[in-house]
Amino acid sequence: MPKIIQYRSKCIGCGFCHELQPELWRISRKDGKATLLKGTEKKNVFVLSVTETAATSARLVAAGCPVRIIKVV
Repeated sequence: MPKIIQYRSKCIGCGFCHELQPELWRISRKDGKATLLKGTEKKNVFVLSVTETAATSARLVAAGCPVRIIKVV
């Protein structure tokens, strides 16, 4: 099963991920950074197992992230 990995501490809060996949991403009101919804967090790295369909969209999100902090494996 594919996984989305987000290195949140390096996020600049551009909102690209939220625009493309609002069902998986939210921009925090607290610090303006993106948060991977329902992802498990460990040391500010979020991981979420997703379906292949969601992973396909997430690959577009990862490719468009200006700071390259999103990976799909």
